Amino acid sequence: RFLKMEEFFPESFRLDLEDERNAFFELCKEEQIWICKPSCSNQGRGIFLLKNPASVNALQAKLHSAEDHLLHKRVPYKAPKARIVQRYIQQPLLLEGKKFDVRSYLLIACTAPYVLFFAQGYVRLTCVNYDAASDDLTVHLTNQHMQKKNSLYSQLKDETVWRMEHFNSYVNEKFRKTNGLPKDWVFTVFTKRMQQIMLQCFLAAKHKLDRKLGYFDLIGCDFLIDENFKVWLLEMNANPALHTNCQVLKDIIPTVVYESL
Repeated sequence: RFLKMEEFFPESFRLDLEDERNAFFELCKEEQIWICKPSCSNQGRGIFLLKNPASVNALQAKLHSAEDHLLHKRVPYKAPKARIVQRYIQQPLLLEGKKFDVRSYLLIACTAPYVLFFAQGYVRLTCVNYDAASDDLTVHLTNQHMQKKNSLYSQLKDETVWRMEHFNSYVNEKFRKTNGLPKDWVFTVFTKRMQQIMLQCFLAAKHKLDRKLGYFDLIGCDFLIDENFKVWLLEMNANPALHTNCQVLKDIIPTVVYESL
């Protein structure tokens, strides 16, 4: 069964497409948080939050200004930089008060024929407690590159990455009874949902993939769980970080690379 987009992907708009750009600016008339990010980047580069109508208006003015500048210079039209705005999930599930997401892996091992594999990854936590109103991006973005910018990172770095087994035990202990979850929710319901979403995304994109023996790719898939235990896909990365800067990653990343090869 295919999922509907709204079942797993936050409402999103591409700012380089005029229709979607106009639809977004028409929608954003009230106090709500959106996250704006480049389409082809990683490590949290170029990401910022739109937290009120004033910041949305400023972005709109900036885009108009860039278009006008190009028109007046009489240069060939150049589309705005590819960015998306995505509705921010303001009620994420928290682990010990901290925001987190889950990095898992999709290996497209072959495209002729198609062969896919799933691998469990790890949990990425922030250094400090979650506050939706905070202007500090290290409160909102969980990747290690961003967390390194927090002054507490050097002393907390091994606490910012959890094994999936640790996460599973924590959910069993803290949430299972109060939320009516099945035992080992992480390795059953959550894992099946991640696989279902990954497969659906692959099927949507496979017609764009070059097909040739020897072609493969390891994709990093980032999932967020909200306080109602709904699973959201945040993004998929074609060049996932393979750094081993803490103990958990020293155990997980080499295994993922070795098994991929």
